[in-house]
Amino acid sequence: MTKAPQPQPSTSLRESIARQRASLLNMLVDPLGRIARRCARVWPEKGALDRALLEGLREIPYCKFLYAMDLAARQISANASAEGPIDADLGRDRAARPYMSEDRPSKGLRLSEAYISLRASRPSVTAVQSVRRDEILVGFLGADFDLRDLPLTRELYQEPDQWKQLRGDPAIRSTLFQQRRFESLMDRHIDEVIPVLDELITQHGVFHSKIHFSSSRATLWLMDDPYRFRLLGLEELIDPDTCLAYPHRPYPADATIPAQQIRPILDTFRHLRFADETIYLRSGSLNIFNGIVGLNFSCDGSHYIPFHDFLARDSAFWEGIG
Repeated sequence: MTKAPQPQPSTSLRESIARQRASLLNMLVDPLGRIARRCARVWPEKGALDRALLEGLREIPYCKFLYAMDLAARQISANASAEGPIDADLGRDRAARPYMSEDRPSKGLRLSEAYISLRASRPSVTAVQSVRRDEILVGFLGADFDLRDLPLTRELYQEPDQWKQLRGDPAIRSTLFQQRRFESLMDRHIDEVIPVLDELITQHGVFHSKIHFSSSRATLWLMDDPYRFRLLGLEELIDPDTCLAYPHRPYPADATIPAQQIRPILDTFRHLRFADETIYLRSGSLNIFNGIVGLNFSCDGSHYIPFHDFLARDSAFWEGIG
């Protein structure tokens, strides 16, 4: 059996980003400081700066371009690159670029937020190093990096275990009370669909599923083939023979949602589908590994909620929709 990839979670998304930025900053502080001191001795003579930057580029792994700017952020050197000096940007005003429109360092090094590069149109980041001569700020060095080239650890972050509510299309919300639930084919056969889905999830390796009640279909992801989804229409969903097309797999021991809770979750989907003729469930999803239940309602609002809160009728979720 092909086991589902097991991520090594970090903490939150923001904490993961901060850790990667700190790693990159630590890698750059010493070499850019040395290069800035060498450039300060020949500032602002272009030929000497070009030579110092080309020599310094070898000290900064993965750097795409290294260049010098005056106090107004106008480029006064060629771009030092792996192919040699490139004069195309000489005289370029970089003051409006994200890395220079932010706070410029009067001392030391500042790492910009990621931005989309103009030439390659890819996520990039620039380190801006101050250049000082006789304790006076004379300019800056810019070191450009393409994010895809950086050898950072890039640990996966852990999705927070908390209820998230996202508002949908205002145009749909504004006409909400003019609409009513239209009975779909799945609505008519929901009692046949739920046992088949329960069987596929608990006995046949489906780890993520999304049920589209309004369009009478379901998308499934399997542990044996996690990078592709299967699309089942109503005919397959009401036919128990469908289970014969999927290999039997024991329910994974490291799943967050216990196997015996799958049917209650599916039954609660059914409840939310029929509970109100105006505000009703359009689609519901569940992932057994991260334990999150996803809900999309007729108002186009979406909820992502831990399964235990979803099943606990005294939770904040049920109070909010009650």
